[in-house]
Amino acid sequence: MAEQGAAVRAAGRRLMRRGAQGVRRTVARRKRLLAYVAILGPGMITANAGNDAGGIATFASVGADFGYSLLWLLIPITISLGIVQEMCARMGAVTGKGLADLIRERFGVRWTALIMLALLIANAGVTVSEFVGIAAASELFGVSHYVSVPLSAILIWFLIVKGSYKKVERVFLLMSLVFLGYIVSAFLSRPDWSAVAVGMVRPEFKLEYAFLFTFVAVIGTTISPYMQVYVQSSVVEKGVTPDDYGKTKLDVWVGTIFALLIVFFIIVSTAATLHKSGIQITSAADAAHALRPLAGRYAQTLFGLGLFGASMLAAGVLPLATAYSISEALGFEKGISRSFREAPIFLGTFTFLVAVGAAIAIVPNLPLIRVLLVTQVINGLLLPIVLFAVLRLVNNREVMGRYVNGPIYNAAAWLTAIVVTILSLLYILITLFPTIFGHR
Repeated sequence: MAEQGAAVRAAGRRLMRRGAQGVRRTVARRKRLLAYVAILGPGMITANAGNDAGGIATFASVGADFGYSLLWLLIPITISLGIVQEMCARMGAVTGKGLADLIRERFGVRWTALIMLALLIANAGVTVSEFVGIAAASELFGVSHYVSVPLSAILIWFLIVKGSYKKVERVFLLMSLVFLGYIVSAFLSRPDWSAVAVGMVRPEFKLEYAFLFTFVAVIGTTISPYMQVYVQSSVVEKGVTPDDYGKTKLDVWVGTIFALLIVFFIIVSTAATLHKSGIQITSAADAAHALRPLAGRYAQTLFGLGLFGASMLAAGVLPLATAYSISEALGFEKGISRSFREAPIFLGTFTFLVAVGAAIAIVPNLPLIRVLLVTQVINGLLLPIVLFAVLRLVNNREVMGRYVNGPIYNAAAWLTAIVVTILSLLYILITLFPTIFGHR
């Protein structure tokens, strides 16, 4: 009996040790998760803001027009976007300065003024399109755009002007959750997963106007100049340092992968329904309308909610990115946590863009296509300049010290910049001279 009692006590002690070890492992996992959540923000917000109203319309058109055949493009785009965003986030953590600030210091006032003027014009035009996206999404649910657009503008303005950086970041991260609706929407569309797999691994390319235009538009709408400005400035305002940059780097790559995963599901849902039925669309709202008879009311609702959330997120991030860049370029005080008295140029620029964007968006018979055409061309010209400026800065040891790019990473970064530059210029040529590419 004594031996049995000793064996039981020994077994009990072993179970207690295992239990204690399990608790310690669980606590350690929770601490790691909380540490990541604490640093989560700039990368996730920036990458998802790229999936704005224009982006969703572009990706929905890809699925509707070309089915699954362009899915393979998402793999190199994910790598390229992650590389570009990571370099800017690293510069913010190492230097404690925004991108426009570094450009002014290293390249002079004239270049900075030219870049900032182009960025202001381009971002103003795209901000209008975000409020148009809000209008289109709200009307899917029977709410007049004369009500939804002004209310959304006031809500975004109040959040930024009256909130702190932490509060704004949390709200932006919550807005990013609406993109999960596209995942459900894709499954409701019942895609051919074997065809999806083939589209992911078998590249297809055609020298045709429609294909080239769509191909380059996907690149242009995924990697935009304002995204580089915002991610670097938000890393600076968040107070990230080189010591804790590892978590921000993870945030950048997780945000990039999540954002491109959402693009994947948008293309899959429209390829499975609209392409199969031969339906062509010109906007994200068209895609939502068309999904209802093909994939059901819930698919339309989820697509519409995604459009609204995406437009709200970008309508906040775009003016903020512009306000950051203008303030940095001119050497003025900046920051979401600042008051109007402390940062009048920063908050004044933000207020101006939100007010003008919302006001223009409710103008009847707005020639939005022309507005977007001009802004896309400006963005196409601006992107190569920004990318090459980023590469020169991130490889400057006076600026970055030991945090410059490594040889392999640098080769991938330069290849990304060169390819994106060629595609941006090609997009401009296709847009301005369509007859050269056989489009009449």
